[in-house]
Amino acid sequence: MEIKVIITGATGMVGEGVLLECLSHPKVKEVLAIGRKPYRGQKHPKLKECIVPDFFNIDGIQDQLTGYDACFYCAGISSNGMKEAEYSYITYDTTMHLANKLVLLNAGMVFSHISGSHTDSSGKGRVMWARVKGKTENALMKLPFKNVYNFRPGFMKPTPGQVNVKGLYQVIASLYPLLRLLIPGQVSTLKEVGQAMINSVLKGYSKSILEIKDIKILAAE
Repeated sequence: MEIKVIITGATGMVGEGVLLECLSHPKVKEVLAIGRKPYRGQKHPKLKECIVPDFFNIDGIQDQLTGYDACFYCAGISSNGMKEAEYSYITYDTTMHLANKLVLLNAGMVFSHISGSHTDSSGKGRVMWARVKGKTENALMKLPFKNVYNFRPGFMKPTPGQVNVKGLYQVIASLYPLLRLLIPGQVSTLKEVGQAMINSVLKGYSKSILEIKDIKILAAE
């Protein structure tokens, strides 16, 4: 079985890590990266790009979004300094708009979504970002995709060769062996996240919400 996947957020650290795993995986036939700006990393014969300045205005490119087996939704933003309405617009409204379009265009699609460790499934907690992430997870799981998987990675070690790695994660990369010893339940690699997302399509998983231990299990299958 070969699969064709859509990736969002390839110009960010998580999306780029997932993209690199897809490009190197023998079962991934084609990758369509959709985003607001071009990916500035490696070129690859599997990789197609679709530049979308506004995810709320994609009616003109719907024909480019059909025929795919999965969407790996890796786009996101830090909530630091943001008001809830602004963060929710990017994290919830934008995600749901694209998801609602894709579920109509691709019967049988798997939607694998990067959420976050400690996301609040109740959607009512006191931590703003966790509440919005939880609301997004819950809404996605109500859509009629073949399957929806919400990935909740913690600290992630970037993949060698990534160009979209900044700040804290450059430090994490250098300290990863130590962090893995001290807090193994809170760290993973982006290679594991990418492999797990691919396997969510090829093999499936028993849970819709994948914590770090689940990500590692699915990556190893």
